[in-house]
Amino acid sequence: VQLQASGGGLVQAGGSLRLSCTTSGRTFRNFHVGWFRQAPGKEREFVAAMKRDNAAVTRYDDTVKGRFTISRDNAKNTVYLRMNSLRSEDTAVYYCAVTQILWAYVSETRRYTYWGQGTQVTVSS
Repeated sequence: VQLQASGGGLVQAGGSLRLSCTTSGRTFRNFHVGWFRQAPGKEREFVAAMKRDNAAVTRYDDTVKGRFTISRDNAKNTVYLRMNSLRSEDTAVYYCAVTQILWAYVSETRRYTYWGQGTQVTVSS
């Protein structure tokens, strides 16, 4: 499974960005999709996830709940991460990934099999 993340950039605090994750050869409906981020000197951490067979089922880390929204466009085979009210602490490289593990484990980085290349998000204060 090949994943391509895009949409990162430089934005002022309080601004918004929408990240995209596209796949070729497979449909996201077969996988749970997760977004993760990694700031310099820190471990990669969970941001959000969407359930493979029910896009209405999502999970968010507490640090982004209410500000970020994960969504999917099946026709475009694309998963989005809409990020609003961005803060300087959101600065990181953002990755999308997919897994077929049990939904209970979707926040665990090590459970994901396939990863995109990452896209840089920088929030200036």
